[in-house]
Amino acid sequence: MYAIVSTGGKQVKVSVGDKIFVEKLDVEANSEYTFDKVLLVEDEKIKVGTPFVKGAKVTAKVLKHGRGKKLVVFKYRPKKHSASKKGHRQAYTALEILDIKA
Repeated sequence: MYAIVSTGGKQVKVSVGDKIFVEKLDVEANSEYTFDKVLLVEDEKIKVGTPFVKGAKVTAKVLKHGRGKKLVVFKYRPKKHSASKKGHRQAYTALEILDIKA
């Protein structure tokens, strides 16, 4: 059984027991979070939402919050004597999927 949920402007395929990293959510660590925006659920047959499946919920446990690896953003403008170098670390929330209800 798996589901596709929408979070942080992205779509993530999840099944029970998966550990996923999503855009930072405003919830406490070691609490539960419920995804209401379920786009697709597959158990015996596939249920596709328009745009969301009615009554479907995915429950997850929040493991931790953190920040990803540093990415270097380098902009170079030729013939202008101009360049800029910046770093970026994206905030994330680690989740463990507990239950999928269709």
